Amino acid sequence: MAIEGSRFTRRKEDFECANCRRDIKGNGYTNHCPHCLWSRHVDISPGDRQSSCRGLMEPIGSVYEGGGYIIVQRCQSCDHLWRNKASRRDSTEAILALMGKPVPWNKLCASPIHLPPRARN
Repeated sequence: MAIEGSRFTRRKEDFECANCRRDIKGNGYTNHCPHCLWSRHVDISPGDRQSSCRGLMEPIGSVYEGGGYIIVQRCQSCDHLWRNKASRRDSTEAILALMGKPVPWNKLCASPIHLPPRARN
């Protein structure tokens, strides 16, 4: 989802998933691995590649809304939360495995959210 005043930047990029190491062929809208649903924290606004964090974005939950699935990810480096629309290429099994996981739904909205850092062990 875009930050107010920003625009989506389409980037057709192929990449290797940093989590499962599969080669992913991008289509200009691909922002996460369709197999394991992980990504990297590279954007401030969708597609801009302006984030300096570069941490791994872990899929922490999913919800069905507006006729499609939304994947919720949390950056393992900075705790940034992000909502991604699932694509038809995404693993249905992986999306459904995330359903019902406790995530701060009431704090998620159309804009990216920053939460206080989690306690680290």
